[in-house]
Amino acid sequence: MRVLLTGFAPFPGVPVNATVALVPQLADRAKSRFVGAKLIAGVLPTEWLAAPRQMENLLAQARPDLILHFGVSARARGFEIEQRGQNRCLLAPDAGGTFPVSTAVWAGGPEMLRASLPVNYIVARLRRRGIPAFASRDAGGYLCNATLYNSLATARTQPGRRVGFIHVPASLAQPAAAGRGSSGACPLTWAQALEGGLEILAACLNRFAAPRQGPR
Repeated sequence: MRVLLTGFAPFPGVPVNATVALVPQLADRAKSRFVGAKLIAGVLPTEWLAAPRQMENLLAQARPDLILHFGVSARARGFEIEQRGQNRCLLAPDAGGTFPVSTAVWAGGPEMLRASLPVNYIVARLRRRGIPAFASRDAGGYLCNATLYNSLATARTQPGRRVGFIHVPASLAQPAAAGRGSSGACPLTWAQALEGGLEILAACLNRFAAPRQGPR
């Protein structure tokens, strides 16, 4: 099983993006836990044109069976497991100050594409471990949603490829997230973010792992 994990660079309003650190740390821990999986981690520029170009490079390098995108949201109450990507682009500037060239991610594409992860199963596994997790029907209209939609559209030509998007709180990058000691702090600690990321991987790898071949 080949797994691609991605995070995002900073963008307007988010000078420190927690996924820049979270994704590489998660990949490092996962390599020792999931010995049979090949993991590659990358950070996408939060730019309308550069992000899909970087994804093309990562896809060519990783040839993944499973893609898990991670991004941040100020509205996230914990892990928000996205159920779908929508064919829409918010007319908002990216990290380079550039606006999208269209209000659609893919011209003529379906209005919505469903994520191919077992969303409710993942949420249930996280909650059993005491980690706040929710199923989300709205990935927004910014680069997170566009990246999810692009990956889902591309996966339609790659049988068996699974794609999902996970939002974590933007406040995870704040020092208080280490222990949630102050009022109004992040709903996830950094330890929970790593533990939860591994649990999400375990849920996906256990569900989608190819059957073992018997002796010949």
